[in-house]
Amino acid sequence: MRQTGKLDYIEMPATGGTLDRVKGFYATAFGWTFTDYGPSYAAFSEGLDGGFDAHATEATEKPLPVLYAEDLEATLAHVEAAGGTVVRPIFAFPGGRRFHFTDPAGNELAVWSE
Repeated sequence: MRQTGKLDYIEMPATGGTLDRVKGFYATAFGWTFTDYGPSYAAFSEGLDGGFDAHATEATEKPLPVLYAEDLEATLAHVEAAGGTVVRPIFAFPGGRRFHFTDPAGNELAVWSE
């Protein structure tokens, strides 16, 4: 069951032509399977759902923890009030909407909603 503020997904970069190699690595090493969403994104469900993003301009440089929110706008307001910095305002993606922020230590996270 999804709950506001709980870790729900992790997105990892796979840029520079590495998507097929990364998928092959995890499939061979751990038996992972993938669902492809176009040529630059492959999702997995291996204990924690996640995906590899190979999009040249959209992928983050480091793994991206993704939290869930029932009310995306309210959660964005809470993040800002707590001192987080929004680095990507709310945008739509296949499956919902989300925004990205950095915490006071500079870690980038995202929050999504259906």
